Parts: sequence; C-alpha cells; structure tokens
Amino acid sequence: MGTGERNQEAHVPEGTTGATNRAAAAPRAAATASGTAASAPRTLAEALRSRPDESLAALLRTRPDLLSPVPGDLTQLATRAGTRASVVRALERLDSFALQTAQVLAVAPDPAPYDAVRSLLAGDDGDREVEAALPGALAALREQALVWGGDDRLRLVRTARELLAPSPTHPSPTGLGPTVAEATAGMSPGRVQEILQAAGLPATHDPVSAVAALTSLFTDRARMTELLDSAPSEALTVLDRLVWGPPYGEVSADPPPPVRWLRDHGLLLPASARTLVLPREVALHLRAGRAHRTTEPVPPAVAPLREYRPQVVDATAAGQAFMALTTVEDLLAEWNEGGPAVLRAGGLSVRDLKRTATALDAPEPVAAFWLELAYAAGLLASDGEADERYAPTPEYDAWLELPPAQRWARLAVAWLAATRTAGLVGEQDAKGRTLSALGPDLDRSPAPEVRHRVLTLLTTLPDATSPDPESLLARLRWERPARSGPDDLRSRLAQWTLSEAELLGVTGRGALTTHGRALLAPASGPVERETLGLLAAKALAPHLPEPVDHVLLQADLTAVAPGPLRRPLAAMLGVLADIESKGGATVYRFTAGSVRRALDAGQTASDLQSFLTDHSRTPVPQPLSYLIDDVARRHGHLRVGAASAYVRCDDEAMLGEILADKRSQPLRLRRLAPTVLATTAEPAALLDGLRSMGYAPAAESAEGDVLITRADSRRTPRRAAPVPVPDGPPLPDETLLDAAVRAIRAGDTAATVVRKSPEAARTDSSLPRTSPAETLATVQAAAMTGSALWIGYVNAEGTASQRVIAPVRVEGGFVTAYDHTADEVRTYPLHRITGVSELADDPA
Repeated sequence: MGTGERNQEAHVPEGTTGATNRAAAAPRAAATASGTAASAPRTLAEALRSRPDESLAALLRTRPDLLSPVPGDLTQLATRAGTRASVVRALERLDSFALQTAQVLAVAPDPAPYDAVRSLLAGDDGDREVEAALPGALAALREQALVWGGDDRLRLVRTARELLAPSPTHPSPTGLGPTVAEATAGMSPGRVQEILQAAGLPATHDPVSAVAALTSLFTDRARMTELLDSAPSEALTVLDRLVWGPPYGEVSADPPPPVRWLRDHGLLLPASARTLVLPREVALHLRAGRAHRTTEPVPPAVAPLREYRPQVVDATAAGQAFMALTTVEDLLAEWNEGGPAVLRAGGLSVRDLKRTATALDAPEPVAAFWLELAYAAGLLASDGEADERYAPTPEYDAWLELPPAQRWARLAVAWLAATRTAGLVGEQDAKGRTLSALGPDLDRSPAPEVRHRVLTLLTTLPDATSPDPESLLARLRWERPARSGPDDLRSRLAQWTLSEAELLGVTGRGALTTHGRALLAPASGPVERETLGLLAAKALAPHLPEPVDHVLLQADLTAVAPGPLRRPLAAMLGVLADIESKGGATVYRFTAGSVRRALDAGQTASDLQSFLTDHSRTPVPQPLSYLIDDVARRHGHLRVGAASAYVRCDDEAMLGEILADKRSQPLRLRRLAPTVLATTAEPAALLDGLRSMGYAPAAESAEGDVLITRADSRRTPRRAAPVPVPDGPPLPDETLLDAAVRAIRAGDTAATVVRKSPEAARTDSSLPRTSPAETLATVQAAAMTGSALWIGYVNAEGTASQRVIAPVRVEGGFVTAYDHTADEVRTYPLHRITGVSELADDPA
C-alpha cells in the first residue's frame, strides 16, 4: 500500500506563514516518505498513531477546536479532525500555496503520488519555485491532519475533498470540471461508442474500457495535439472560453457546428439536457498540465514606500502619543459630570457622536475611535442607572495618576487586544440597522490577529521605513485567501490598523517605532501583555515632553502653558480657566464664568491669587486680579435653596432689581419676605437662570451652608474592561497540550490493547463481561503479580467506559489501581466493574 508516514513535520506557528517557514519543514516532510509498505497507514487514525507526541501537540496547537473536549483516543481525534466545521476552520487558516496544494489534491486521483501533485502545480514545463515550496506546503497540510499518507499515496481528508472538489453546484477554485469517468457516468453505452468512433478510437465491448480509452486519449499529449489540430478554428475558440473555468456552458437543442464537433468528439460532454461541460483531462491538456492559472508559491514581499531617520519616526510618534493622551483626557473631562444617554439598543446616538466630535475638534470616525479606545481600556462605561448614561469609571482616576508613558502603554495594549472595531461605526448590519459607537455589535474576532500581523509585517522592513499599503494588503490576502471575499474584512481591518496605529503613536509617518516593536513580543495572557506595555512605556518615555510646573500670565486675561502641565496644575487651571487653543503651547482664557466655577469648587479669592502667583513666571496682571476680586465679591451674595427653590439675600434692593427684570419672568419668582424670593422652579434651573442674568448665586444646603460643587464627581460603579470576543477556541498552553496528549495516548492504549480472553475481543466498543466472583479473583491475582487488566466500568452517572488498570490493593469492595487511561492512581468500586480481561502485553 505504499510507504509509511513518520509524521515528523515541523510546526508552522500561527501568523508566520510562508515559504520561509515551510522551507524549514521540508526536510522533515521528505522523511515521511521513508518506510516500508507494511508500515503504510490505512486510515487517518493510524497516521496519527504513528506520530510522535511533539507532532500531536503541534496538531492540537494549530487546530485548538479539536481539544473541546479532549478526545478519548486517537480514533476520536481523527474523527473530529474530519468534521466539516473543523476542516472549514483549518482551510480558512491556510496560506495561498497550501490552499492551492489542497485544491490540487481534491482534483488529483485519490490517493495521489507526489509527482502527480507537483505536475498539476508546476505544469508540463515545470516551475522551480513551485517545486521548492511544495514539500513545505505538504508538511503544513500533514501537520494539520488535512493530508495523510506517504509521498507515493497522498490522501486529502474526505471532508476537505468534498469541500474543494468541483461539482455543478460548487465550482472548484481551479476552474476544472469533472473527469471523463464522472461526466459519462449516466451516458448510454451506445453514445460512448459513438464518441470513440468520432475520435478515431476502436470500439470496445463495455463502457468501462471505453471510458478508459477516451481518458487515455485525453491524457496523451501527442494524440491530443493531433486531435485538436483537426478541429475547426471556431471550436478552439469555444474551448478557450471554457479552459480556465467555469467549465460549463449552455447550448440550444440545435448547437452550432463548432460546438457539435466538440460534442461529437467527446471534448465537450453533456452535463444536462441543455448544458455541456469541458472534461478535466481536456482542460489540463489545454492548460499545459496546470491546475491553476497562476500559482503563488512565494509570499509577496511588503514593499518599502519611504525611509526616514529613526529619530524622526520616534519623535513624530511620541508627539502623536502625547496628543492621544490629551484627547482621551479631554473626552472624559467632557463627560465628568455624566455623559450622553445610552440608547435603548445600546451605544451612542448619532447626535451625541457629532457633539463629541465637535468637542474634540475631530472627524466623527476619529472621535468614534477615541471613544472605543477609552471603552476598551476600561476608562469609560455606562453607569447602569435607570436613566443610563456614559461616564468615566473609577479606573480612569487611577489611570490619571500614572506617568504619561505608562498611560499610553495601557491604551496601546488595550487597542492591540480589543475586538471592538471603530471603523464599522455608521455602517449597517445584516438587518439594516446602523452600527453606533459603543454599541453591542462592533466586535470582530479577527481584529486582534490582523492588528498584530500588520505590525509584525512592518518589522520585516528596514528600521524607520513606511510600507506600501497595497503590497501589505496583498501579503495579508496571500496569508489568508480563504477569508478574502466580497466584504474582505481582513483588508479593511488592516487599513484601519494603519490609520489607528498612526493616531495612537504606535507608528510615526507610517513606520513602526521603537516602542511599537516592544509591544509585539508573543504574549499569552494579561500579565504578559502588561509586561510588554511596561517595556514599550520605557522605550517611549525619553521621547515624551517633560511636564512643566508653570504658566505665563498675560494682560489679555489669558495664560500660556509652554508645554504639558503637571497633573495638579493642569487640574486646577482647567477649573479656573477655559482652554482657548491647543498645540505645542496651550492657551487658557479667564472669564467671569470660569472664575465662578473655581469659587463653586470651594476656592476663595485669596486661594486663587496665591495659586496664580506661585505658578506664573510673570506677575499676575491687574485685570486678572480685578476679575477674581469682582467675581468673588458678588459670589454667594445671593443664596439659592429648595422651596421648590428660593433666593435669599440681605440686600433687599437687589431682590427688588431681580423681580423688576423682565428676564426673571420665566422663573416665576415671588417675594416671601423682604430678603427671600421663592419659585416653583428647581434649584438647578434657578441657579442657571440667575447666572444667565449676570448674577453669581451660590447653592446652599437645607442647613444654610454653601454647597461646594466639583466637576469630577460623576463616576460609574467599578467596571471591568470589555472582554475581547475570541476568534474560535482559545489557544492552549503547553501544560494543557502535554496533558491532552498524554490523555489521548492513554485512551488509545485502552482502546487498542490486545486482550487474552475471547469475550474481550468481540469489538472495541463492547465492555468485558465476567461474574462478580471471577472479577474479584482476577483483580486480586493481578494485584499480587503486578500485571495490568482491561476492565469495563460504569460510573455513578451511568456512563460506560473502557480502562486499562494495574491493581495495587483490593479491600473493602474497592480496588486501588494505577489507571493507564487517566495516567493517575484511582479507586474503583468493584460492583461498578462490568468485567475484566487480562492483556496479552502489559502496556506499562
């Protein structure tokens, strides 16, 4: 049956596909062809059984869905590896050349020799790149259990063949049609003989030999050339239209002469009453033996676009990283007192997104990115109240206390791992509903893998070099062609990654930065990702501007911050003044409203004067001192409380002035006493109304004390950052892989071990049956001799299983034994053992 398979292919790590990795696997793939005919596997299970543990672990690593749950033995593993869902997932993760190789195996004879596969890929003229890459592609397919058998008998798993083989309802990516044997399966014997006669072949006595003769003609290059030389030129034109697919064509009841000539000579065969098909053998002759019009054995290289000095790239990205921090702080500062309401279906309304974009002075897609980034980092969430609104989380306050570089690293790490996709905001889902920012339908599980892969590809370029975007997209499409469709989500994710990385400062001028490279080391969990974040922060910190502890006060009621301000200074100045412009230097403007805001927060006029004197490199201008003193003198002169609301003031004339002002009419004020006015309006509405009239009222409590209001008082309950939606089962760690391989091996030992008793050899699925007395005697004898037994066992839930045990002690109705199936010592009640059988060979 051909040579055996030793299955020593190298593992191709996820995300590092290509000819380079397969070249390393090629020598091991060649080793799989060695062996004797007696060792050739007859099934996929036998092929897996001959693999070493390292190869089984590599299979489970590349196809983690096979571990849910852990298979009981290698037969179960092979069965699960052949299920449709698992095979589809494995095919989706193949690169272009490995997928083309699988497609060739689907149209090649089953089993196919190595030379036949090479010929279908390289054609009659050969292709050195294809011949060099083919061993690695087969090694990758073998490792993932999509192909098994030696090089003289390569077999594609049945499910993959069904998915990739051509059919009228499912055309093959190769564009090939059915074979002559398949196309003539329902044809009458007389019609087959007529085709033989028209082709100049002698008649045969049965359809099988007739089909074989026709197939032999179509696969003979010299004879086929002579036949086609005799064809009308119009007939060759018809073949040219069908040769690369689709191979089917509709004809009328009375086809034109060129089509009739092709049909009579068997070069076109009937697929239905109105459809003709080009047989596979004829198409391959016209293609010079190639199954694909274009093969892609070598991944396209990522082309450089422009090269910069590394210092320029790092400095540019550091400036953008600082702007990212400022933008996130400004965004959450806008929502400090409670942000927009949450839509009933979840997410942010279009109007609120526009307001946020205006506040950030950014386009709406960019504003959506910052919102999603803050949400993914756990800095923003909904408060969960009845009137649900968005607000910063308590984690935001802790984040603000970190050094700038570490704050950036938290954002970058969250972005890399997030499945939230801001680029989808504004698009419509399958039901025609618009996807909203912070909404529930923005998760795309491939996003983290695509982001990481895009940045990893940037590392293949020289330092400080930006990539050509089209070459980058071409490389990604080569690595995952099965996932590239009309929507082509991976390409869109890659484009979003390039723009988002630039916004965040992971790249500078399109080139990967030093701190960006630090984020790309493999990480298997949150702890490892946090460690990488600290390394990136360490690389970024020297390039960030140092915070300053002073401002420059000017006579036009403005203050200029010559750089980023230290946290306490920025917080206090943000309350006392309004930001007028941003950039390398931030300009703050003092107004009556901003000064009143600081007084509402509990500051006094002397506090504000001292603060400005201490933190200004220039003297406090006289207009600013007058502004502070004037607002402070009037602040709290009016007092507002709840009546529904009231106003009290020791100055009766001022209350009379308010009542006489036409602007107070909407407040519906009335005098209760010489120094008290009352209204049915809420206290907050009364405060806003009086302030709009130019007064500076202060709110007071029921006890008459002035209420101090702070802008940062609204926080959500403690919220965890959203968990990324996994792209399939999680990747197993080495501990799990080692335990799974041992469990599968042990279960396979129990399922395939040779038994002595005839009762035990009936079928692998039947449990041994012995009487209780015989069971007890056999177990006791095995405990004394140290031999192993095959037992049938039914647990408390009624589940039956087979086990191989080595009894150690028998007492009190229980047997304590080493269980080879579970690879541990266990105790079994004797009354639950259905029967025992001695083993021909001790598995220990």
